[in-house]
Amino acid sequence: MKMKLRKRTAVAAALSLCLCCTACGTSEEAVPSVPEENKLVVYTSHKEEVYAPIIKEFEERTGIWVELHTGGTSELLEEIAAGNGEFTCDIMFGGGIESYSAYKDCLEPYICSRNGSIKEQYRSVDGSYTAFTELPIVFIYNNKLVDSSQAPTNWQELFYESWQGNIAFGDPQKSGSSYTMLVTLIQVMGMEPEVTLRQFARALDYNVSAGSGQAVEEVSSGVRAIGLTLEETALKAIDNGADISVVYPRDGTSTLPDGCAIVEGAQHEENARCFIEFIVGDDVQQLAVERLHRRSVLENMRETGDNGMKVLDFDVEWAGEHREEILKIWTDIMTEQGR
Repeated sequence: MKMKLRKRTAVAAALSLCLCCTACGTSEEAVPSVPEENKLVVYTSHKEEVYAPIIKEFEERTGIWVELHTGGTSELLEEIAAGNGEFTCDIMFGGGIESYSAYKDCLEPYICSRNGSIKEQYRSVDGSYTAFTELPIVFIYNNKLVDSSQAPTNWQELFYESWQGNIAFGDPQKSGSSYTMLVTLIQVMGMEPEVTLRQFARALDYNVSAGSGQAVEEVSSGVRAIGLTLEETALKAIDNGADISVVYPRDGTSTLPDGCAIVEGAQHEENARCFIEFIVGDDVQQLAVERLHRRSVLENMRETGDNGMKVLDFDVEWAGEHREEILKIWTDIMTEQGR
């Protein structure tokens, strides 16, 4: 699929508008009668507490009406790639950037005006995505079931027999963050991918959760003793009263950002560019840090400490190129067990 790199055009004027709109639309709601030039169709894998305040503010500042459709990162990107969805998508919002790398032939390259302010390791070389926030992967454990001295402190300890069948982990076929966790595990263990995946599937007793958020709920409720999830998901749960603790693996973790990208052939491409400019602006990035328990991708954004976190040099390109292969191996392993 042929693509041409496009630079930013005149979106600053649109961002300065202060037109008041009604709340953002959903996949269950009909789009009101508004001019076609004021529409934007957004696919997102974000939870409502993330996308709702951002989209509401975007609508109010720009006068652009957002038609929203939610789902898992993988399923939404597959729908975009197939081109047979019920709705014509303009922009994908959410999901790890390695997933965008795997589907870059379906995306329209765009270099945002703040690209130089984004942390260098998170800048897209070809413009196929724009990083939104930084999302470390963490371990969690139930404080009633696990003593802090016994909690796993590195990736190897997840394979201990004492944890078999007691680990919460989201389905990587649906969750982009769970796929990132699998690749991180492969990278840390240093074994052949299939060997690592088989050992990990056995450690899970071949049980997976619907997503990384569900994994937190399972640990919080005591269904599982420990789990893997994103830092922001765990911290939100703790704020909401979950009796769990967070562990940053001593041998390192990935801090891959989620992203946003314009879909090739987007009907409302200028509005999609406007949305990208908006989410990397100081206001939204500060909101992500202060209210959403996320880390900014901007170099100069002030944040809290890193909790002694060791960051791995995650190979985004490898993860994107081998995504289909890794997920097939995983599916075959789970199918063999009748799961």
